[in-house]
Amino acid sequence: MKRGLVVFSPDEVGALRVTSACLVLLPFAFSRLKELPKEQYWKPFASGMMAIFIPAFLFAIAQTRMESSVAGVMNSLTPIFTLIIGIILFGQKFKPLAAVGFLLGLAGTVLLIMARSGGQLGGVNYYAFLIVIACIFYGCNANFLKFKLAGLGSMTITSLALLFIGPLAIIYLFGFTDFVTKLTEVPGAWKACAYVVLLGIMSTSVATLLFTRLIKISSPIFASSVTYIIPIVAVMWGVIDGEHLYVGHYVGMATIVGGVYLANRK
Repeated sequence: MKRGLVVFSPDEVGALRVTSACLVLLPFAFSRLKELPKEQYWKPFASGMMAIFIPAFLFAIAQTRMESSVAGVMNSLTPIFTLIIGIILFGQKFKPLAAVGFLLGLAGTVLLIMARSGGQLGGVNYYAFLIVIACIFYGCNANFLKFKLAGLGSMTITSLALLFIGPLAIIYLFGFTDFVTKLTEVPGAWKACAYVVLLGIMSTSVATLLFTRLIKISSPIFASSVTYIIPIVAVMWGVIDGEHLYVGHYVGMATIVGGVYLANRK
């Protein structure tokens, strides 16, 4: 997203990400339409909107006003919302130790955010609330997959979700933005486009497919807890991109790993 936003606007990045993800899994989608009655098509569509379409735009907009590693760190709020939504809307049960683990992971996330400024808390960045909203949608989708789409395979769910939301992104990208003009006239546009396409293929289609499979064989809380690893990956990419690690980074990452262990300990 960071590299794509060098050339393209947030809405173009979001639409291109969804479009590329849709095209990759399109060959798998049509053969799986028959697995779902037409009156049930709304379910993969709803999943696609919650897990892919809306967050793709929210993250892109938020990242115009915040660093990429911080955006990655905030993604770890997903397990908290998965737990809360599961309890309130789906009657999901959990062990007290899981709640302790999630809170510990959240504490590690706060430490990482503080470490971004050398250990000091700064002012409120209201764009961060867009990522919070995206994480709420992730939490809703994790529970929705487990309790409303339990009878379908992970490839069926993911490919159909992208099939139903993909046309919205394609129409918007080519009909209501300057994407084509920038691609042909702006220097570096093809390289930026390649970054977003890679994002769509790996971090959207492939990652969503794996995440959906994980939910199928475990639980929403267990599956969503893997997002606590995202801050570690995000910070490491920041180092590769020339950013520096403070002591708080190491403490925060260790706390996150400890929280994941407690949340999933049998």
